[in-house]
Amino acid sequence: MAKPKGGLSKWFKEKWVDIGRPKKKGRYQPCGRSSAKTSRRGYPKCVPLARAKTMSKAQKKSAVRRKRAKAQGVGGKPTRVRTYTKRRRK
Repeated sequence: MAKPKGGLSKWFKEKWVDIGRPKKKGRYQPCGRSSAKTSRRGYPKCVPLARAKTMSKAQKKSAVRRKRAKAQGVGGKPTRVRTYTKRRRK
């Protein structure tokens, strides 16, 4: 039987990066943070590297702003926020 090519196995193998802390020349720091209690940085917004490269600067800024506006760690779990917002009809 052949192994599935997508799904959860693919998700684990992707390189996840924090779009809220960019480095120079379009690079990103790895996802996560070492110590939550002593850290002054905002909560990380993590996406796969392939998605981060396709996002515009405004999309990244919007996603990070919406993530940090929500209360994190409610019920012991991080709060999820959509990476892309739904377009509103006029």
